[in-house]
Amino acid sequence: MPITNRFTRLLGIEHPIVQGGMMWVGRAELAAAVSEAGGLGILTALTQPTPDDLRREIDRCRTMTDKPFGVNLTILPSVNPPPYAEYRRAIIDSGVRIVETAGHKPQEHVDDFKAHGVTVLHKCTAVRHALSAERMGVDVISIDGFECAGHPGEDDIPGLILIPAAVDRLTIPVIASGGFADGRGLVAALALGAEGINMGTRFCATREAPIHDRVKQFIVDNDERATNLIFRSLHNTARVGKTSVSDRVVEILRRPGAQFGDVADMVKGAQGRVALEQGDLDAGLVWTGQVQGLIHDIPSVADLITRIIDDAHAIVRDRLAFAA
Repeated sequence: MPITNRFTRLLGIEHPIVQGGMMWVGRAELAAAVSEAGGLGILTALTQPTPDDLRREIDRCRTMTDKPFGVNLTILPSVNPPPYAEYRRAIIDSGVRIVETAGHKPQEHVDDFKAHGVTVLHKCTAVRHALSAERMGVDVISIDGFECAGHPGEDDIPGLILIPAAVDRLTIPVIASGGFADGRGLVAALALGAEGINMGTRFCATREAPIHDRVKQFIVDNDERATNLIFRSLHNTARVGKTSVSDRVVEILRRPGAQFGDVADMVKGAQGRVALEQGDLDAGLVWTGQVQGLIHDIPSVADLITRIIDDAHAIVRDRLAFAA
């Protein structure tokens, strides 16, 4: 039975479950599977080498599903940034109706997307940033708690506090991100006032995820303690899976005077791609969240989403049916 609210109606999806836009992972195979199962699948724009490659990936996704899917465009400060405006144009010209934005100063992109009738979900890690994004005109906030994989910000606020704090201040729908993997998490998010969940690490451990089986088993075998927080001293905190590489990064950056350049070769995105695609866990970073402690199998996307929705209904029916 679907869980319907203003978020699902806005996006035209059956279930309030979003697949996060993950570098090297957000490809057509996974996005289409999530959308086909009633959630919102998301392609990751910058996984594609060029805007034309993104156009082709969007077309490929449409051959796999006729249901809504989105594209993630993450804007990061860089000395040599990718051609963000060209990627944005590829998204708009391809007729994509849903975009997930994240990162640094998205106003230009939000304005253009909104001018072309695109629904914008913006991912952020603090209530003050969420309020700024709401003023920019985004339609949905995806709020990322400290438990998440990737960049949780510098405030260290876990989802149990951050989600309702965001809901209390915003008028647009909020979806909860960071630490979600099952029906219990979905019910908890809804109870905290969110209208859906965004999952990244959990979708990595599915059959359709386009990453090596060794990485999927790595997630299953890990517990909630097996992550590292890197770049803390650089005020650019990131949560990644605990591996020989991330252990070494933490060790080096603890040294007095250590700089990003001391670990740059170890944390390159290309090295992370090798780890994900070849299963070489010593090659680069593997970005996973603490939620890996709740992941114990590698199901199909369809089975996972069905299980989450069924479990959520059962929890509400059997455990939250308080007597009057």
